[in-house]
Amino acid sequence: MPGERGVALLDVMNPSRVPTRTDPAEDTAQRLHAELLQQALAQRGIAADVHAGYGLALVSVWVGLIVWCDGYRFWWRTGWDPDRKRAVYAWHPAIEPGRAARRVAFRYADIRAGHPLSPMIRGLAPGASPAEDLP
Repeated sequence: MPGERGVALLDVMNPSRVPTRTDPAEDTAQRLHAELLQQALAQRGIAADVHAGYGLALVSVWVGLIVWCDGYRFWWRTGWDPDRKRAVYAWHPAIEPGRAARRVAFRYADIRAGHPLSPMIRGLAPGASPAEDLP
């Protein structure tokens, strides 16, 4: 039935409806995919951190941009739907970290434009810490 097929597609596109694995052995695959995304982002000049555990890996890219990976797909928040009062997400298959990095890079550029570095951090010399500037 067309209606049933549409529900299945919506389930796949909504990460909160897709069960994640919690087997510690699978954390390795999730971390691997997240690290591949991290490397692909680095090739685009975007630094990111990877954290894994409890069935998910997270790639922290920027304030408001975290990419989750369950070993099968990456997903990240792209906005807010005011009518439905919920977040809107984009997703990409984890087997294509390079293409996912390109899409994440577009989101990163949008967020950076609206949330640039603070003047204090921008003015720091390479390798300096904010504490060194304090009296």
